[in-house]
Amino acid sequence: MGVLKKFEQRLEGLVNGAFAKAFKSDVQPVEIASALKRECDSNATIWNRERTMVPNDFVVELGSHDYERLSPYAQQLGAELSTMVRDYAQQQRYSFIGPVEVHFEQADDLDTGLYRVRSQALAGSQSQGGPDFGGPGAVASAQPPHYDQQYGSGPGQPPQGHTPQYQGHSPHPQAGGMPGAPIGPGPAAGGLPPRPPAPPPGPAPAPYRPPAPVLRTWVEINGMRHELTAAAAKLGRSTDADIRVDDPSVSRHHAEIRVGPPASIADLGSTNGIVVDGQHCTRAGLRDGSRIVLGSTTVVFRQSEG
Repeated sequence: MGVLKKFEQRLEGLVNGAFAKAFKSDVQPVEIASALKRECDSNATIWNRERTMVPNDFVVELGSHDYERLSPYAQQLGAELSTMVRDYAQQQRYSFIGPVEVHFEQADDLDTGLYRVRSQALAGSQSQGGPDFGGPGAVASAQPPHYDQQYGSGPGQPPQGHTPQYQGHSPHPQAGGMPGAPIGPGPAAGGLPPRPPAPPPGPAPAPYRPPAPVLRTWVEINGMRHELTAAAAKLGRSTDADIRVDDPSVSRHHAEIRVGPPASIADLGSTNGIVVDGQHCTRAGLRDGSRIVLGSTTVVFRQSEG
């Protein structure tokens, strides 16, 4: 059984449908669960051949209307979402750096039905000088990379770029005898030979520029994910549509989504028109989480950098 199906069944047994009543046609718990799975996949970091680390601390931001209706269930829903994330991590062989937690916050810039997810890898409580890599749901323990060894500034090695200073004795035999012998005058110049001039500096290395993020775009229809890889995609009931919507109330060529940026949707002269985020329109801009109604089918637009 999939982790999302198990999650929905646990919710039904927990509050007897209270969540479905609270959310109605707005933000659904299973949508948040799907977003947390995507957050794990998008931020997975390979530490070694046996361990892939993912975030363990999640914050779900909701508009004020959704947040007020969710607040009576926030603790129970957060616990169920945490369990779902741990189940998914075990399925995908992911690891955590600390215990999994899901919190909810109110965001005044979000409209009803929209939400946003933030995540981070947050270490747990300290035990005997080390971070808590265990806790419920941790697939495997992990240790952070030891940069001192990698960069040569660990115990027994001088810091990078540092020249050891010696007082009264020469560390080199040719500079006055065996190591530890007092420095004596040189035969030619009454001391150590002059240091050769430093070579002229070479050209400065080019500054590091991280690769530009790739914008991924897709739509979700009846639980199915459809990637948008072209600049435009037609939605409709026809078999030649780029994304086929099996709904008798949807026209053969109903609407067209342009990826952008900025992303947008336009009605293609359909019979029943389109509704975007609760507004009837012939053309509208899209953002991550926009809800598009075609006939009796709801299409959720998704877009993120990955």
